[in-house]
Amino acid sequence: MSERKYTEHHEWLESNGSLVTIGVTDFAQGQLGDIVFVELPEVDDELSAGDEAIVIESVKAAGEISFPFDGVVEEVNALLADAPETINAEPLTEGWMMKVRLDEAPDLSSLMDEEDYKVFVSQC
Repeated sequence: MSERKYTEHHEWLESNGSLVTIGVTDFAQGQLGDIVFVELPEVDDELSAGDEAIVIESVKAAGEISFPFDGVVEEVNALLADAPETINAEPLTEGWMMKVRLDEAPDLSSLMDEEDYKVFVSQC
């Protein structure tokens, strides 16, 4: 069973074994404003921990998302190419960005659970 975890950079990660899905939180999309463009990696791209993997542009700002593990991009959310605003409407579901296959199931224990993230956001 997968559990969603959150980073201090307002991304969420959900692992299902060695497959990790990543997106941005509702807080992040609210701070960005209307998202107008998302640049995703290509399927089969190899990522190293810390690599800039995704670029998001909004009417307010542009930002990058780095992936915290080594892995290979297995799937990207093709819907975002024509409808990047999906991230604004459904950041935790239909607005996911990519799925990355790791060599083994990741240790997400250092990331925040939903309750810890809510406390974190309340202090932002």
